Amino acid sequence: MIRPAFTELLIFLIPFAVYALFLLTTRSGVTLPASWPVHIIAKLVVGSLLLVIISFVLLAHFSGASPNSTYIPAHIENGKFVPGVEK
Repeated sequence: MIRPAFTELLIFLIPFAVYALFLLTTRSGVTLPASWPVHIIAKLVVGSLLLVIISFVLLAHFSGASPNSTYIPAHIENGKFVPGVEK
């Protein structure tokens, strides 16, 4: 569960990293408070939330089994563990 949460956190941080790289390349001073005005941070947050929402939609659409598949849960056969499968 930590990997998907970490992935979404990284996706959220992408616009901030791109803006920081922009500040580095333009030599504007990444650590200066004047380089991070509130309206820029607000735009970055909105862009980040849009990226996270898009990633959730794509994850829900393209991951998992097909809608017509049947799940056979894990069970024991002849004393052996048989893992669950999608058919």
